[in-house]
Amino acid sequence: MKESQGLSRKQHVKEKKPSKPDELIVLWTSGDREVALKMAFMYTLNSKRFKWGFKNVTLVIWGPSSKLLTQDKELQERVAEMKEEGVQVLACKKCADLYGISDNLRKLGIEVKYMGKPLTDYLRDDRYSVLAI
Repeated sequence: MKESQGLSRKQHVKEKKPSKPDELIVLWTSGDREVALKMAFMYTLNSKRFKWGFKNVTLVIWGPSSKLLTQDKELQERVAEMKEEGVQVLACKKCADLYGISDNLRKLGIEVKYMGKPLTDYLRDDRYSVLAI
């Protein structure tokens, strides 16, 4: 095709549209109880409950949030509610070990594992949308 026909070579190549992420990862790092209740938990639960465009929703508990969770019954109940709705709940093992609470998190039914590499994978993969709170 000639340039004189008004179309450049680039215009003839079908551009692949980026797909919308279908996995939501909520990275909860804040040790602030109000942030947990009024933002992290509310959005995570409702994203799953009302099917806001994500096939899967995962809450990753990281840093000070893990310590807060082990000390607060209401937050534990909210996490249990999220799990009942189908939210996957993970906690960073390194962080939990630093606080000495890995076993406490496991007793809450939370999968505790090293999260550095998985988080990096989530951030680099277009299938995931990561929300850090």
